Amino acid sequence: MTPAQVKEKYDEIVDFSGIGEFVQLPMSTYSSGMGARLRFAISSAKTHDVLLIDEALATGDREFRKKSEQRIKQIRESAGTVFLVAHDLRVIEETCNRVIWLHKGKIKMDGDPKEVIAAYNKG
Repeated sequence: MTPAQVKEKYDEIVDFSGIGEFVQLPMSTYSSGMGARLRFAISSAKTHDVLLIDEALATGDREFRKKSEQRIKQIRESAGTVFLVAHDLRVIEETCNRVIWLHKGKIKMDGDPKEVIAAYNKG
């Protein structure tokens, strides 16, 4: 984002991250969860052609996870492609319209979320 875009979105980013006054401290003082929340808030504050989200929904308390899930649904409506890397099958099923199951770096299955998750659960 340009400096002007950051300035415009600053309050929204800080509010969404939920880290409040801690935003003024160096990131090296943040817990891993606080850092992940801020990074997710920043990355999701703009429209993307392609966005990769790696386990962002596994971070934070229940309230932040709910906000994050809602934000991803909003992003999906405006972004070209969103890659969500996650182990939480509920989030995958509720969020994704296509699932790729990777096993040892190779595609094991690709398709409808319910079908892929059912196959994954069968092992």
